[in-house]
Amino acid sequence: MTATRLAPGDAAPDFTLTTDTGDQLALKDLHGRKVVLYAYPSAMTPGCTTQACDFRDSLASLQAAGYEVVGISPDPPAKLAKFRERDAITFPLVSDQDKSVLTAYGAYGEKKMYGKTVTGVIRSTFVIDADGTVEHALYNVKATGHVAKLRRDLGID
Repeated sequence: MTATRLAPGDAAPDFTLTTDTGDQLALKDLHGRKVVLYAYPSAMTPGCTTQACDFRDSLASLQAAGYEVVGISPDPPAKLAKFRERDAITFPLVSDQDKSVLTAYGAYGEKKMYGKTVTGVIRSTFVIDADGTVEHALYNVKATGHVAKLRRDLGID
């Protein structure tokens, strides 16, 4: 099962998902703003914590450049709430427990892990413009150093 990957110029698949606070967040609610949507496998694991904290620490500069950050994983909202509280995450985390949105973004499917092929969340980042069009679709990103590279690619200091 190979996921269909998005490419620059594609329309970003719309979604409405439950956040870490229990509220609903729809991509269309962010229309008119640029969005960095990043997919990660599991809250409170070392790599995902590093990545979330990097986004948290870069949030002010990303927002100053007009970007909203949203994290998406298959974790239930209660686990996301614990993650937010434990690591002082300051942007929305959304729960995609049935993995339908992750699949629509090509961020769920076969991947290599420790030399074996497994099915799971593919660590990915999507930059979506104010009109809902994919500007960047980055797959198999590294947890460490990814946010710094993304900021360089977007021209954000």
